[in-house]
Amino acid sequence: MEIGNKDIHYHLIEAAKRYDQSAQFELYNLYVKAMLNVSFRIVNDRDEAEDVIQEAFVNIFKNIDKYRGESTFGAWVKRIVINASINLLKKRRLDFVDVDEAGGMIDDDFETEEESLSLPAIKSAIMELPEGFRTVLTLYLLEGYDHKEIGEVLGITESTSKSQFNRAKKKLREILKERYQYER
Repeated sequence: MEIGNKDIHYHLIEAAKRYDQSAQFELYNLYVKAMLNVSFRIVNDRDEAEDVIQEAFVNIFKNIDKYRGESTFGAWVKRIVINASINLLKKRRLDFVDVDEAGGMIDDDFETEEESLSLPAIKSAIMELPEGFRTVLTLYLLEGYDHKEIGEVLGITESTSKSQFNRAKKKLREILKERYQYER
């Protein structure tokens, strides 16, 4: 959060830049829970998300002098966490299918018949998606990236990002329909 041009945590950030461990610890505590959730939505493994967060915060405090206040500190931290999460996925060798190889049309509408499903049910279904689908869906819908940005951070084409997103939506529908039918 910002007030004018200054982040509301400006004094903590400045103290952290001077290697003040109590300020670093306070900043860590302010952001760790939210950033753990961001990472978990991408990597889909609690232990790996915790490892990503630890590595990300080490890098954050090592490079905090590079924070210039052009965005909020939280946005800067989130970008680092997302990049660290994506790097972990790259190490796992994400399996993306290029849209040209996929063939077929891209489905632009995403309407589900299961509008009454609970948010936890939908989140659970998202976590069942294959890694590449889940990553693109999460970055697009939950983190607000556009397909060009997703392509850049994942090292795929914009069209591949769109294809993965549309396939993720289709697969998510299938998972929800299957669950919805069994729960009736």
